[in-house]
Amino acid sequence: MKSTNEYLKILFASSLIAGITINHSAISSPLLDKVKNKIYGESNSSFITNAIDKSGPSVVTIDTQRIIRQRTFPDDSRIQLDPYFERIFGLRFPYELKQRIEKGQGSGFIFDDGLVITNAHVINNTQDLIVGLSDGRKFKGSVIGKDLLTDLAVIKLDGKGPWPKAVLGNSNTIKVGDWAIAVGNPFGLDNTVTLGIISNLNRDVSQLGIYDKKFDLIQTDAAINPGNSGGPLLNSSGEVIGINTLIRSGPGAGLSFAIPINKAKKIAKELIKTGKVIHPMIGISLLNEFNFETNKMNVKVDYVVPRSPADKNGILKNDFILKINQKSIISSNDVVNEINNNGIKKYLNILLRRNNKLITIKVKPIDIRNLPKN
Repeated sequence: MKSTNEYLKILFASSLIAGITINHSAISSPLLDKVKNKIYGESNSSFITNAIDKSGPSVVTIDTQRIIRQRTFPDDSRIQLDPYFERIFGLRFPYELKQRIEKGQGSGFIFDDGLVITNAHVINNTQDLIVGLSDGRKFKGSVIGKDLLTDLAVIKLDGKGPWPKAVLGNSNTIKVGDWAIAVGNPFGLDNTVTLGIISNLNRDVSQLGIYDKKFDLIQTDAAINPGNSGGPLLNSSGEVIGINTLIRSGPGAGLSFAIPINKAKKIAKELIKTGKVIHPMIGISLLNEFNFETNKMNVKVDYVVPRSPADKNGILKNDFILKINQKSIISSNDVVNEINNNGIKKYLNILLRRNNKLITIKVKPIDIRNLPKN
């Protein structure tokens, strides 16, 4: 049986979606009082308004400019040559490099004095950054670190405060069904707000067809509009629990995702300190394979990168990973987490099952940048 709080959430969310106003004559007075108390408390302001008042001023607009260089033939040239044809036959014809400026826009928020966190894809390859605050001030910004694998970047503002800083929450305490408030500045519109709930806490990006990133995401039905990337996802108290990062459209509905703030805080700390992030890897890809006999999930090695630490230490395709450093492995996420927690300075003790035999192998991870290229 659903609790009163769940009914109130469903009722309130339904009224928002349908654009329905609550009619005193349509709802019994005790239930109406509970709904109003849940939304407004003892004041005339909703919890959404209070949440935005708390962290909304920290949200910024990020305007970017990239110089795009294109190779073109002179206007008076009659040459129309396929670049593949040119490379195969070793031909070289005179050409011109034309430049154009590509402008972009995204969101971010101030999380420390003069520091903004946003998505790496918002600022990647940009030559010029202008950061606009909600109070109308604008500052030039410089990227002090970015990590494309987790899609996070930190910008330092060129100026003096005071700085309106967001209140950072704890993404480990949120639950499915909690309120989620997405804030951003799409198309330069300050503090555009959408409301929804937390739909999933650990959405693996590979499930979304994304294989060049490395993080689990918070899934929400709060709409994240184009230009909202990098803005905060707030809880009902106005604390940042995630960073809006991407949208996936589906039949009849859109899915929105955010990077958990606890993960973002860790990445931001490394970017501020060194300008980069170490990603430990041993050089394997994994499959979650359900075993109907044991009614449990097994984690199988699907591919081993040649000359990688896994390859050099004897891990083979179709091996099953049972334990890492005495921790039982239930899913591929467990393997990734154990390798991350171990770092690149210590060996991993990996218990494998191969052809019904148990094998223990020691492997020392390396940074992903040092993995051999195929």
